[in-house]
Amino acid sequence: MEVLQKMISWLPQLLNGAKITILLTLTATCAGLILSIFLALGKMSRNKIISKVCSAYIFFFRGTPLLMQLYFLYFAVPLFLPALTINNRFLAAFIAYSLNSAAYCAELVRAAIQSIDKGQFEAATALGMTYGQAMRLLIIPQSIRRLVPPIGNEFIMMLKDASLVSIISLGDLTKVTRSINSSAATALVYIPSMIIYLIITAFFTFVFNRIEEKMAKKE
Repeated sequence: MEVLQKMISWLPQLLNGAKITILLTLTATCAGLILSIFLALGKMSRNKIISKVCSAYIFFFRGTPLLMQLYFLYFAVPLFLPALTINNRFLAAFIAYSLNSAAYCAELVRAAIQSIDKGQFEAATALGMTYGQAMRLLIIPQSIRRLVPPIGNEFIMMLKDASLVSIISLGDLTKVTRSINSSAATALVYIPSMIIYLIITAFFTFVFNRIEEKMAKKE
């Protein structure tokens, strides 16, 4: 009974941490997805310079650990460029996670676009559409339906990776859990913390599954 009371007393702090975790994941994934569209189109561009720059960006952020990217942005960048010092921990985490998410989502977007039958693009250009119009009005809308499952997986991965922000002392769910663990000298706090993570993951998995089902009905 005493153990249960302790867990209940920790809930307000844990839920506040969960809010930061969810907010960071939502904003960073959305920002990353928007940027990824430009990266994917840039990588597929016939302009070699644009294509190579976008490919290099994707290679760098997919090829280095997110933890090191976060460290570099928050601790190393200010050493070289003091003007770019980011004092707001949430903003630093948002930028790092958005840039990382964009690289992974770019490959998902590119694969979705290239999965569309080339005949549709050829038909669009035959009707007088420009490359941009064909992409905006025909190809990308169809690609969105195929993007939902992999983007959902990327979101869930980002949700769990959000725990890394505890290294810059951002008060997410993991950081709050560790703080309670240190102050209360008990590992029991990890039980409600993991349950909250499971609930959040289950909720967003359900949301993405519903979106996928609705998209499938429209086909």
